[in-house]
Order: sequence, then C-alpha cells, then structure tokens
Amino acid sequence: MAGKAEQMSFEDRGEDAAEVRAQSWSTDTGAVVCRLVGDLDLDNLGPARSLLEEALAMRPAALVVDLAGVTFCDSSGLNLLLQIRLDAQQAGVPMRLAPVPDQVARLLDITGATGVFSIHPSIDEAVSEN
Repeated sequence: MAGKAEQMSFEDRGEDAAEVRAQSWSTDTGAVVCRLVGDLDLDNLGPARSLLEEALAMRPAALVVDLAGVTFCDSSGLNLLLQIRLDAQQAGVPMRLAPVPDQVARLLDITGATGVFSIHPSIDEAVSEN
C-alpha cells in the first residue's frame, strides 16, 4: 500500500533509560521515519542528532520525525529540531513531525515554532503527504 510505513531498515541508539533512544526506517514512499523516545534535552541530544543528520544525508523523499515517545523537550531539543528543519529545507527534503505529544506541542506553540513545522496526527499521514 503506497504511503503506508513499512520497516525496511532499523537502527537503535541509546542504552540508558535516561537517554533519548532513536530508531529509523525507510518507507515504500522513499521517506525516512526517525522515532525519538525519551527526554530530548541538552544531556541526551547525541543519539537523536546523529540519527537525524544521517537520515537527512540519505536525501529521502521526506524526513518524518516521530515524537510520540518524547517525554520531555527543552530549548536544546527544540533548537535541534529547528536546525534539522533548516538543513532539510536547504537539501530540498520536506521535514514533518508526527505525532507530537502535548508537552512538545506546548513548547512549539509558546515559542512560535508551530508555524514553521509541518505537523501531522500520525506517521501514516505524514508519510503519505505529497
């Protein structure tokens, strides 16, 4: 089914429960989905940054960042998302966030960053957007 996310490759980074864990896979539409789980803060950005940068370097049809498992995001996590968005824009790769938990949505809203991201309620919707 076109647009449906299918796991084709998988990577898991981060071993400590306090660290953010990052996983990625490709879809049948050519998009890459990066799932982030845990606290996206100054102390734990390494795995997320590496995975997002590597995914973007693949020049996918779209970069979808799954934030459903993010339990906390501070200004450094927001800065990472904003920087990856700029890098994606320069590379001509659409970046989409899906789904966004309430705490992260509030951070995006309070900082005015909601308007610069393409936000979707599900991975499938983000992957299938044209």
